[in-house]
Amino acid sequence: MKNVTVSMDDAVAEWSRLEAARRNTSVSRLLGELLAEKMQHDDAYERALQDWLHRERSWSSDGQPYPGRGVL
Repeated sequence: MKNVTVSMDDAVAEWSRLEAARRNTSVSRLLGELLAEKMQHDDAYERALQDWLHRERSWSSDGQPYPGRGVL
């Protein structure tokens, strides 16, 4: 585990202290958890995007125009 120094606005520091106390944890652990959640979210989004971009498309046109919105 690495130690880092973080600089933040006073209001952000105050919020983080209050939030850490509310969760009964340290500011350091709170920031680590928040960053880990952000990393997992971003990784999941990137995997989903890459999956979609590389998926074979089965809805291509055979030369005919697609139906309009009025066709049910």
